[in-house]
Amino acid sequence: MKRPALAAVLLSAIALAQTHTVPKQARTAPRPAAARVAPEPAGLTPEMRIVAGHITANSLRAHVSFLASDLLEGRDTPSRGLDIAAEYIASHFRRLGLEPVGDDDFFQTVVLRPDEPDSPKSRNVAGILHGSDPALKDTYVMLSAHYDHIGLAQSGDDRINNGANDDASGTASVLEVANALASLHPRPRRSVLFILFCGEEKGLRGSRYYALHPLVPLAKTIAHLNLEQLGRTDAPEGPQISTANITGFDYSDVPRMFVDAGRRVGVTVSKIDKASDVYFNRSDNGPLARLGVPAHTMSVTYEFPDYHAVGDEWQKIDYDNMAKVDTAVGIGMLRMAQTLTAPKWSEANPAAKPYADAGKKLTEP
Repeated sequence: MKRPALAAVLLSAIALAQTHTVPKQARTAPRPAAARVAPEPAGLTPEMRIVAGHITANSLRAHVSFLASDLLEGRDTPSRGLDIAAEYIASHFRRLGLEPVGDDDFFQTVVLRPDEPDSPKSRNVAGILHGSDPALKDTYVMLSAHYDHIGLAQSGDDRINNGANDDASGTASVLEVANALASLHPRPRRSVLFILFCGEEKGLRGSRYYALHPLVPLAKTIAHLNLEQLGRTDAPEGPQISTANITGFDYSDVPRMFVDAGRRVGVTVSKIDKASDVYFNRSDNGPLARLGVPAHTMSVTYEFPDYHAVGDEWQKIDYDNMAKVDTAVGIGMLRMAQTLTAPKWSEANPAAKPYADAGKKLTEP
């Protein structure tokens, strides 16, 4: 069967994402009435209310259903499906008026095996929302996710590892938070770098490359939040509703801002003792943290059915819960972009000391 032209695919996908609707038969099963009734957000500033108003379950559903569709064939690094996903992300950055910062428009060319002369290449996708404060606009907060997955299975009737929760959910969340923060007038004081990494599933290739070839100065990057697996709530330990966790929870000041943001919208952001430290360097925050940037990863659950399997499909995402968690992410990012005092590593914590020492070297004159 002839594959649809790339331009037609992207135009259709963008139109779908902007309509915020989905056919009735494609909707996920309704949740119990008690779980569907969200409390009115309390303690929100006018700016926070604008952010909250621009994050919706339907928009997230539209993004994830395209990124995790069979058309993209599991978004392996590198692959045609990943290239389509990259163009889709860049098209939304253009719509939001972000500034491209890559070596090729919104794309940063990533050499996947730098020690090989004929290394394959892929792309990170990055855009900047410039800050409004003359004294702070040249400092940055980062929001990221990885947009790749593991591609095709070797055998089976269904060979496509769609990667809806891992990590189309994080990618969609970055797009939705970018939309929310771009809606603010005036914009936040500090600039916000939104970046989607390739090659996470191949060993953090995209984020490792970025750490060595940053698009904005690392010394001016005050904080970084990475997003992983925000859509599924069916964890082995039970449903994870209105909760999120952050790796390296005690390592810096960054998690406290998201604890506060979550409290304002009814989301409990906390530490999972058995996983917080263990997972700290296993996602795309790790390469930046090792160079001294206070960087952490947020997720809803570390484990879920269908992890790295063909069953990780977009229909299984809890979009209402995802929108609620993303609202906390958006408010937390707003707070970091507005703060006059940059987050710090927790030097008194022995586990955080190597990162704190790297941070001192990073900002040395």
